[in-house]
Amino acid sequence: MAVATQTMTDEQRKSVALEYLKAFDNAGVTSTGGSILDLFADDAQVYFPKWGIAEGKESIGRLFGDIGGTLKSIKHDYASFNWVFSGGDTIVAEGTSYGEHQDGAWRAGVPDWGAGRWCDVFEVRDFLIQRCFIYLDPDYAGGDTARYPWLDRPGPA
Repeated sequence: MAVATQTMTDEQRKSVALEYLKAFDNAGVTSTGGSILDLFADDAQVYFPKWGIAEGKESIGRLFGDIGGTLKSIKHDYASFNWVFSGGDTIVAEGTSYGEHQDGAWRAGVPDWGAGRWCDVFEVRDFLIQRCFIYLDPDYAGGDTARYPWLDRPGPA
C-alpha cells in the first residue's frame, strides 16, 4: 500500500470511482483514451467473485481480461447509484447494471433474483484506486438455477 501524499475530498474519490465504472462500460478505455489500469495504484487489489483477489496491475489486467472476455456489453445505471462515504479513503457504490454476457442478456430486476445488482467497495488515495472489491452475482445470464431450489417456487407472499 502506498503512503498517501495528496489530500482528497469525497467528491474527488467519487470521480475516480465513476471514471473506473465508465471505463469498464467502455471496454476498458477511460474518458481521456487511457487504459482502465491507469486508474489503479501499482500495488492495488481487486476482488471479483469466483475469480479471487488480483494484486498489482498485471494481475488486475488478467482479471479484467477474463471477465471482459465473457461480456459482449455492460452498462451501469449511473442515475440510480447509492454512495456511502466513510470520511476516510473508503467509499462504497451500490447500483444496477444491464448488458449481454456470452450466455445471454441480463438486466437488474429481470428476474428480481438475477444478476445486475452490485456493490463495489473502493479505497482511493492520491487519485488512484488502491483497492476495489466487487460484490455481485457473476452468473450474469441466470443459468445457475439447479443448485437453488427456491428459484422454482413462487416469490414471497
